Amino acid sequence: DPLYYWQQSEDDVTITVHIPQDITKDDIKVRFSPDNICVTLKDQPPLMEGKLYSSVDHESCTWIIKDNKSLEISLIKKSEGPRWPELIIGDTRGEFIMDSSQCSEIAESLMHLTSEVMNPNPEKENPPCNAQELEECDAFLEDSASLCRFDGDTLKVTHVINLGSNQYLFSVVVDPREMPCFCLRHDVDALLWQPHSDQPENMWEHIATFNALGYVQASKQDKKFMACAPDYSYAALCECLRRVFIYRQPTPLSTVLYNRKEGRQVGQVAKQLVATLEANDPILGFQATSERLFVLTTKTLFLIKVNPGN
Repeated sequence: DPLYYWQQSEDDVTITVHIPQDITKDDIKVRFSPDNICVTLKDQPPLMEGKLYSSVDHESCTWIIKDNKSLEISLIKKSEGPRWPELIIGDTRGEFIMDSSQCSEIAESLMHLTSEVMNPNPEKENPPCNAQELEECDAFLEDSASLCRFDGDTLKVTHVINLGSNQYLFSVVVDPREMPCFCLRHDVDALLWQPHSDQPENMWEHIATFNALGYVQASKQDKKFMACAPDYSYAALCECLRRVFIYRQPTPLSTVLYNRKEGRQVGQVAKQLVATLEANDPILGFQATSERLFVLTTKTLFLIKVNPGN
């Protein structure tokens, strides 16, 4: 069963916690602050503790013991109006109870997105999506994935993001002083994100884009590893055996080049390189630096020089 139940209005939040029969008013300690709450019974560890989703007027917050031996806590919102999606950030032990008026309000706000007819206009031209026209690599994954952030001190989840169709591709260390970056597919492209542990309100920073890599990697049925250079100059992937694909970022041209179909001048060109290893042994490791690509098989460590350097 949930540890507590909570309701909310535009002005306040009400929390109900069931307490043991032998607990008296003197055994209960509730501490309020503008952004936190702590509930303790006797000398036990805190029953509820953590950062509230939004600030409250802590001097106006109260608590009482109801007749059915339950603790009722009233929080006064600092900002009236906005609804809280959660009570204590990262705490999933409670259950939100929505009253009938709130259900009606939400249903009314979503009514314009629904229809009583399954397909009210079947003759409409240019439907937004035809599943039969999708290629196999465009299909969404059956298993859903989420990105979670854990607090290192409390080991509690503070953020949960459902990736949906943004497929996870790989991780890479760009700056040893920062957390590893992670690469996600966004439509046909692959976007590299840098988490910042010291910026909880603005944690994810987009630092690089690899054009069309999301689409290309989906077509590689035998791919085993993916990586990118710490300076974002190229991305690479390898198959289980022999073949390595290197995708360079667009670079300026030293000569004049025109697109014949559109008649416009092309200023940059991206290049794809394919390397075939002189071995049929399974690939076990894959690591990219700004200048070189290291490929480890069961018997040999191959070094592929991608960018010129010392």
